[in-house]
Amino acid sequence: MASVMEDPTLERHFKGHRDAVTCADFSPNSKQLASGSVDKSLMIWNLALKTRAYRYFGHQDVITGVQFSPSGNLVATSSKDRTVRLWTPTMKGESTMFKAHTAAVRSVAFSHDGQRLVTASDDKSIKVWSVRGQCFNYSLNQHTNWVRCARFSPDGRLIASCGDDRSVRLWDTSTKRCINCFTDYVGSTTFVDFNSSGTCIASSGADSSLKIWDLRTNRLIQQYQVHSAGINTFSFHPSDNYLISGSSDSTVKILDLLEGRLIYTLHGHKGAVITVAFSRTGEVFASGGTDGQVLMWRTNFDTKSYRDVLQQHGRRSTPDPPPHLSDIHPRVPHLHRPQSADIQVSSMHYMHWLTQANLCSPDFSTLVMHVCDFAQTVSVLEERLTLTEDKLKECLHHQATILEDVRASGERRRTYSEGIDGSPHFT
Repeated sequence: MASVMEDPTLERHFKGHRDAVTCADFSPNSKQLASGSVDKSLMIWNLALKTRAYRYFGHQDVITGVQFSPSGNLVATSSKDRTVRLWTPTMKGESTMFKAHTAAVRSVAFSHDGQRLVTASDDKSIKVWSVRGQCFNYSLNQHTNWVRCARFSPDGRLIASCGDDRSVRLWDTSTKRCINCFTDYVGSTTFVDFNSSGTCIASSGADSSLKIWDLRTNRLIQQYQVHSAGINTFSFHPSDNYLISGSSDSTVKILDLLEGRLIYTLHGHKGAVITVAFSRTGEVFASGGTDGQVLMWRTNFDTKSYRDVLQQHGRRSTPDPPPHLSDIHPRVPHLHRPQSADIQVSSMHYMHWLTQANLCSPDFSTLVMHVCDFAQTVSVLEERLTLTEDKLKECLHHQATILEDVRASGERRRTYSEGIDGSPHFT
């Protein structure tokens, strides 16, 4: 069993919302955590100890999405009141309202340069906004039902969206056209996002599935079915090695994307988990749900080298389901459930795109070096095994030859003895 410090730990919990927490996001410097709620309020939690939180009111209905700008000086929120607001996360909490959607706005996200916003709505449209001009720019319209989520790619050239029409769509922001559509879901698609390198998108569904697609080949490279109810949200770790997901089954699950397996199940919420989010550094992550709590967890497992993680998992592998964390908050009996047979992973394909995406990363170069060393070691061991097998065959052959010689010699001596006994005697 790994030591406790290697596992995620519950670090803090925040209580202030009077109803379900629907969305959360960390500031770029990880000093603040924003959360939105069914109670129509936006809260900014200052993570320094003994500092007060800010509560802002302005929306007239449920807040559905929240995100800090890349600079951290603005917070965007979306709401079922059909509006989007930009807030300054200070004591005053002043905001500017954007309105162009004709139905509930389900999500809001900044482009990585902070110049644009993208929103998804029940009016079946995706809209792009100018942050500086504080105005609506254009709409993307091909979804045939409510649009649940929309996100910019890291380079800003693409937008990914998903909705109740069971599709995930990919849009070119320069031509404003849909360039791809994935439709492999049984029910609604609930959330979509790019990994940090922009080479893949992941999408989750009400059918409790999570899928990862390689955008360069348009191939489904990983599929997980680890929750027992619909997945509401997920978040990539900044390294792209891990992913956390929140579900209506009341759990947060942590997936190791390189090894293609579930590694932790966290039981901290009493009710559905509606939002999860890693901090920009990946050192902590937050979760929120219908119990009105925001929980902040210390990641811990990402501080180890990937080789150590593999060795740890190898030691912990049993016929039971993959290793996972016992209940942290509250502590109650927790039963292992059989692992779903529906985890489908093409790990070598994932390693291929991840290698290309992280080729310049010093940490990843070290990992690649270790993998090469491991491959060389395996090669040497194979050669030694072959030589050992050859030596063994040679020894067996030599032993067989000796036995044949012994038998032949024995027969010759026996024949010679019989010849002497039967020969005539002269006196």
